[in-house]
Amino acid sequence: MTAQKPFVLRYPVFASTIVLALVGGVLALTGLEVAARWTISIFALAVAAKESVGMVRSIMKGSWGIDVLAVTAIIATVLVGEYWASIIIVLMFTGGEALEDYAESRAKRELTSLLNNSPQIAHREVTTGGNTGATTADCPVTELALEDVVVVKPGELIPVDGILLSDEATLDESSLTGESIPVERVRGDQVISGSVNGSAAFRMKVTARAEDSQYQRIVALVTEAAESKAPFVRLADRYAVPFTAVAYVLAITAWIISGNPTHFAEVLVVATPCPLIIAAPVAFIAGMSRAARHGIIVKNGGTLEKLARIKTVAFDKTGTLTHGQPVLSSVVSVGVVDENELVRLAAIAEQYSAHTLAHSIVQGARLRSLTVTPCNEVVETTAAGLTANIEGKKVVVGKYSFIAQQDPAAVRVDI
Repeated sequence: MTAQKPFVLRYPVFASTIVLALVGGVLALTGLEVAARWTISIFALAVAAKESVGMVRSIMKGSWGIDVLAVTAIIATVLVGEYWASIIIVLMFTGGEALEDYAESRAKRELTSLLNNSPQIAHREVTTGGNTGATTADCPVTELALEDVVVVKPGELIPVDGILLSDEATLDESSLTGESIPVERVRGDQVISGSVNGSAAFRMKVTARAEDSQYQRIVALVTEAAESKAPFVRLADRYAVPFTAVAYVLAITAWIISGNPTHFAEVLVVATPCPLIIAAPVAFIAGMSRAARHGIIVKNGGTLEKLARIKTVAFDKTGTLTHGQPVLSSVVSVGVVDENELVRLAAIAEQYSAHTLAHSIVQGARLRSLTVTPCNEVVETTAAGLTANIEGKKVVVGKYSFIAQQDPAAVRVDI
């Protein structure tokens, strides 16, 4: 990761403005008013000249902005001797640019993270011939073709959309569907890119190229959203030319009527709305980026702007409103087994499992003030369940099909 530059090096003009303003203040307070005026005036004109170059280039490209007013206001205040007003405009102008750059850098950090987290490498099966069967070889995700067989290791993102070839897989699809609980997939089921694999590797067949897969569509959507402009921002751009023209007319009129060129500069100073114009795009970029960090994909700036007027939100499932962590809410005991004893035995066995539901059972036992003692005889079958020998009893925890293999007399209880 590249080290971030110090503030002074990232925003040299803004930093210089602060220093020159302080120097000018010291000179003025010590009686060197003329030196203060010349120091600040020369610096202000230098900044205006620098900004004029970029402003002219933008105008030649057909982009007319409010910055024209700021540059004119700096020059006008210097010419009429209001050098303190000129340094304030420079401070506002350069500070606004620094703020915009800083806010955009922070806002786009989440989008960059999303792009960086996109699967880049896939483990593709390669047939070697003979009796050695197939082996895996890493390749760029973009090189995957339809019908390729890919191995997804534990904890990895599924690189492309496909069909599950293994018997079972446990996937975390919360970032795509909002479903907080890991879902179980079986052979032949569709698996979507961007899902996180559980604790067991599985094989899948590619059904969509990288650019056509779900996760890449989300990345493209977020990138497009960050580059889009909200209606308010477009409105500011649309009225930049007439606003500037009206400001000039008012300034010239004030000068003609009063006969005082200072009034011309005063009108331009008041009409320089740099913070207002900068605030809108920065706010929208920051809002969409913050939403992306929390798994919320905003289609464009206009959609985000409409959220300000929303009074009621309807969700299509309760899972969307959870913290993403299941909890033990109720226990159904069959036969003579005590409810708390059932939870205690299950928790003793499950404390060694990495499954999401295992943690909730252990936590549920502790909330009931049950003692979860150590147990060394635990055998876990991936994506199925586990068996344990606890206090002379054989305890089986897992899917019904797994339990039925251990005890054919087991019955399913509907809740």
